[in-house]
Amino acid sequence: MTSRRPTTPNPTDPCPCGSGNALAECCGKYISGEAHAPTAETLMRSRYTAFAVMDDEYLTQTWHPDHRPTELDLDPDQTWLRLEILDTERGGLFDSDCVVEFRAHYAFGRERGTLHERSRFARTEGKWLYVDGDIG
Repeated sequence: MTSRRPTTPNPTDPCPCGSGNALAECCGKYISGEAHAPTAETLMRSRYTAFAVMDDEYLTQTWHPDHRPTELDLDPDQTWLRLEILDTERGGLFDSDCVVEFRAHYAFGRERGTLHERSRFARTEGKWLYVDGDIG
């Protein structure tokens, strides 16, 4: 079996987050640094997209520094298939913290799996950052 190699995503392709919009009009503008995610759910979606396109730099930048791993090792054999947002608590324009519950579906070779997490986010210096999560 050959490994999937990271590729530069096409900005006109559908965004992996499932919004139905083109990548450039959706999460691409956050990943490129053109804009900051206005809500915690938007950050959650853009981080999922970063996993899907294997952008470890964006994932590191959007991880709260108190919880950020020293190294991030994305597996090129894992393909992210679909994101479901199940619940959001707070996380709006005027909030300072948030919880987003999601399911992220993936393939690893011929096997399929789901990551179910309740993620915590905090707004730091005006930007939403991923803090940590409980996998369920």
